[in-house]
Amino acid sequence: MSEPGQPLLIAEGVVKRYGGIHALDGVDLTVRRGEILGLIGPNGAGKTTFVNCLTRVEQPSEGRILFKGVDLRRLPAHEVSRHGLARTFQVMRPFRSMTVRENVAVGALFGRSTTKRSMKEALEVADETLRFTGLWPRRDQSASSLTVADGKRLELAKALALDPELLALDEVMAGLNHTEIDAAVALIREISARGVTLLVIEHVMKAIMALADRIVVLHQGKKLADGAPREVLADPRVVAAYLGERYAQRMHSAGPEPLS
Repeated sequence: MSEPGQPLLIAEGVVKRYGGIHALDGVDLTVRRGEILGLIGPNGAGKTTFVNCLTRVEQPSEGRILFKGVDLRRLPAHEVSRHGLARTFQVMRPFRSMTVRENVAVGALFGRSTTKRSMKEALEVADETLRFTGLWPRRDQSASSLTVADGKRLELAKALALDPELLALDEVMAGLNHTEIDAAVALIREISARGVTLLVIEHVMKAIMALADRIVVLHQGKKLADGAPREVLADPRVVAAYLGERYAQRMHSAGPEPLS
């Protein structure tokens, strides 16, 4: 894995409250340019809420989030992608009545660009993205007709068409079988090789271990651990809060489950 560079995104003291409940409670997190950062933790730990705050789907209650030195809290949600930050959604959100190609072209219209793209230019970006993600044969299908695996690829393609510098992936492997997970890992590696910095939320541990330069663990809205993957996954606090003893014993005796 490549050596990560300078900080691209810095989150400081991020809090998100819903009434008296803290979904995020003072989270500090840095994403370095060029790295693949894994973000893991139990359901309800605050992972998706954190990405929602990054992308202005939700406004943090406290704290600040700097992306390339720009305070994201001051940007309207539609401007975040123009600055080079994109995300996928855990629940797939295609324009169901549109074709796969049209879905990706919509992303290209609103991506990072010094000038506004024409529809012709957006379709050209869509075509290149569909070839890269392996969806080219499905380009004229309705988005509603895709399998789960192809629907996940469409989420990726829509985000990539925005031309992001930082891409947050929210459980893009959920619902996939082993073969599909291996293909998704290979595609994510190719995205990283193109120079895109990645923040990967995932429960599939073999994928996180194969991909991540570094792992951050959230638990009950707080950062529990941050460091090299094997060190973090051996942390007794992480084992107790998330992994369980059986996974920890298997990791130490035989290593994480290899990719096929």
